[in-house]
Amino acid sequence: MSLPKAVLLDRDGVINFDSPDYILTPEQWEAIPGSLEAIARLTKASISVAICSNQSGLGRGMMNEELFHAIHAKMLLAIEDAGGMITHAGYCPHTPDDECSCRKPLPGLIDEALDALDLSADEVIMIGDSTRDIEAAHAAGVDSMLVQSGYGNAEVILQRCLVINPKLKAYPDLAAAVDAILGES
Repeated sequence: MSLPKAVLLDRDGVINFDSPDYILTPEQWEAIPGSLEAIARLTKASISVAICSNQSGLGRGMMNEELFHAIHAKMLLAIEDAGGMITHAGYCPHTPDDECSCRKPLPGLIDEALDALDLSADEVIMIGDSTRDIEAAHAAGVDSMLVQSGYGNAEVILQRCLVINPKLKAYPDLAAAVDAILGES
């Protein structure tokens, strides 16, 4: 596999632990072991890293913009402390009922990241932990990988994702996916 120019990441369940009750405060944000170092390894390999994350807690009124940005700042600081860098961070604040074009499984967030990075779909890989992530990547024409570090039944999620992308590779977590990208597995 040739190295991508960028890796697009979902946030919750990929970089940090997820919760069915949402991540609503900086105190609830906790990095998945190895994820920050994995982002640093991508940065060191001159691969841009972008985030494409649904954040419907905003649209549902479960948190305000100030809290969201505090969570985001905590994440960015942790990534930088580990030696990594996020080149672009996109998020969809809408609920499923808002009928926006940015909420995954629609490709809006991925298209936004491609525009921001000035890259084409064949130059990036999307790494997510849900069917929505894989559907969005597929809709944008972007290759994808699944990590099984999110919440939910990992085997059921994998089987659903294989229907969308039969060649999809699944990894236990972001660190293992980055090993595969960098040829270190």
